[in-house]
Amino acid sequence: MTDQNVQAGKTSMDDIKRVAWAACNTFRGLIDPAEYKDYILIMLFLKFISDVWKQHLEDNLRDLKGDEVRVQRRMQRERFVMPEGSTFDELHAARDSDNIGERVDIALEAIESTNKAKLGGVFRNVSFNSATKLGETKDRNRRIKNLLDDFAKLDLRPGHVVEDEAIGEAYIYLIERFASEAGKKAGEFYTPLQVSRVLAKLVAPKSGERICDPACGSGSLLIETAYEVGSKDFALFGQEVNGGTHALAKLNMFLHDIDGARIEWGDTLNNPQLIEDDKLAVFDIVVANPPFSLKKWGGNEKTEDGKPKPDRFNRWHRGLPPPSTGDWAFITHMVETAKPKLGRVAVVVPHGVLFRGGAEGKIREAMIRENLLDAVIGLPSNLFQSTSIPVAVLVFDRRREKSGARAETTDVLFIDASRDFKQAKTQNILESAHTAKIIETYNTRKDVERYARDVPAREIAENGFNLNIPRYVDTFEAETEVDVRAVQVEIEQLEAELLKVRERMVGYLKELGVDA
Repeated sequence: MTDQNVQAGKTSMDDIKRVAWAACNTFRGLIDPAEYKDYILIMLFLKFISDVWKQHLEDNLRDLKGDEVRVQRRMQRERFVMPEGSTFDELHAARDSDNIGERVDIALEAIESTNKAKLGGVFRNVSFNSATKLGETKDRNRRIKNLLDDFAKLDLRPGHVVEDEAIGEAYIYLIERFASEAGKKAGEFYTPLQVSRVLAKLVAPKSGERICDPACGSGSLLIETAYEVGSKDFALFGQEVNGGTHALAKLNMFLHDIDGARIEWGDTLNNPQLIEDDKLAVFDIVVANPPFSLKKWGGNEKTEDGKPKPDRFNRWHRGLPPPSTGDWAFITHMVETAKPKLGRVAVVVPHGVLFRGGAEGKIREAMIRENLLDAVIGLPSNLFQSTSIPVAVLVFDRRREKSGARAETTDVLFIDASRDFKQAKTQNILESAHTAKIIETYNTRKDVERYARDVPAREIAENGFNLNIPRYVDTFEAETEVDVRAVQVEIEQLEAELLKVRERMVGYLKELGVDA
């Protein structure tokens, strides 16, 4: 810890980041970052809830003057309950035991089963007793002991941490760092914060609204969108296909004190879990950074008589997206789950979504004809850990539907923000000014030379419903016209000067008695 914080006796966010990141040394070279992130984040979570529990127990013992019956009764009404033998301190005390991996697993299982409503399934994909991941018994025990010793350095009791949001922010920071190390695998669990902020500000959620991410990863985009509300008056929903990442999202919500979030585990396209009254649940805001061009997403399933298997919720009524590319399947799902005449959608897509033909072209045309598409925004390349390709954001607004509040708006705003970024060592960065420029342009919908243009739907139709941004925003910068006559005069002057220099040189050589 820093000297200042040692004096203050408190833990800072930087202390948490430093200890957690240093703890990764236990796993580096053993398993890759996409796997060891789970061990680090779960141990941080266990330390946090254990310290909160310990502090509340001490407070209650003091307030109730040691009346253990009343204290236990009050502790059972806490936000969560820690079963006996499951706290971090108890596991740390047992760190030299021969079966410490098994003890940690038993403790996590007990925490889950005691707090099923909030923490059900969050530890299902991690075993601290796995020989495959952590080595044979002796090596495994040593690694877990190191991990417990590292996190024992942190004091995460309420009132002993400097910043109120330190745990949640440190958790997000670690996910971002793990994403940076995980490379291509990062796309499975993390949307860069800078991109999340753009989406959150584009959809501008308001108090009381329902916000959903149907491909929520670790939940960072959902949380960033919720922050944009400016209060706790929102409801969050998400679905994630990867079990381990789904667990990270639930822990993320818990650490950000968002207990009411409904985060489901499953395949959104083939088995949507956010259902209400046997129908797809609908939301005011739908945001996502779904997998790019997902192959075999399920669009080729057939009935017994060989016909395409119908969707239970009739999502593909504009056409079935091709089985080899799931982009428009995710987009269609998002639009269908936005509230009719109210919902707003923002989705990150690869550029192929803007111009590919076939079934995708027909779906794109249908959505434009229905006046659903509000904006197409091109972002710089190399913003993601998982890919260097440039991406775009599509904004749909169901208030533009017939009799909706924006039914009179029929133009589509195109923004080419691909050249506005700061070049960093390994990735490009969208700075606050770049994001602010995008959002101001989106809100004012004014044309900006070589940057943005509000395009009539008629013009898009004339272009065959192709949304390729250069068709609408001309970013060409003409080179300065060359004055050929002036260049010729300059050449003649230079030749004349060269002739004089040569004549002088001949004279000098003669004076020296050297033949020219």
